[in-house]
Amino acid sequence: MGSVNLPPGFRFCPSDEELVVHFLHRKAALLPCHPDVIPDLGLYPYDPWQLDGKALSEGKQRYFYSRRTQNKITSNGCWKPMAGCGEELVLASDSNKTVGTKKYFLFYTADGIRTNWVMEEYRLSGFGTSASTKTRNRQKQDYSEWVICRVYERDLDEDDSGTDQLSCLDEVFLSMDDLDEISLPN
Repeated sequence: MGSVNLPPGFRFCPSDEELVVHFLHRKAALLPCHPDVIPDLGLYPYDPWQLDGKALSEGKQRYFYSRRTQNKITSNGCWKPMAGCGEELVLASDSNKTVGTKKYFLFYTADGIRTNWVMEEYRLSGFGTSASTKTRNRQKQDYSEWVICRVYERDLDEDDSGTDQLSCLDEVFLSMDDLDEISLPN
């Protein structure tokens, strides 16, 4: 991504609500976004490791706008919905009103191998048709289909199943029938 004129010390770490309300809603409604730091990017031609320099990067996370599509195929793999994770509601903190949804995807290589790359796709909920029929530069576009994506690579030691891996020593201790048989040195 090109240089962005931001103040020193600026960090981009928005909440889910901020991504939907302050960025995605403004994009869909054709309102200016200040600062305009999130780029438009057709996600699906790019593999997740190719996003450096193309998306807004903050630490290990990459942010960008994209068009919502069913087909999430790249040249080296595809994004599939994360098992066991349906859509999560994004709620406004002041009113508990639903402002959007978030869905999780994992990247699989063309061989079907699951990687550690995760995408969170945010979209608006209940976006009115009035903004989607606005014209800009005499071109009609459906801005209600914009999404914001957050892509990152999970640490290798994270486990989807929710159960922690046991070390060899833990397994030995758990396999002992009676802890009274263990004698400690005096």
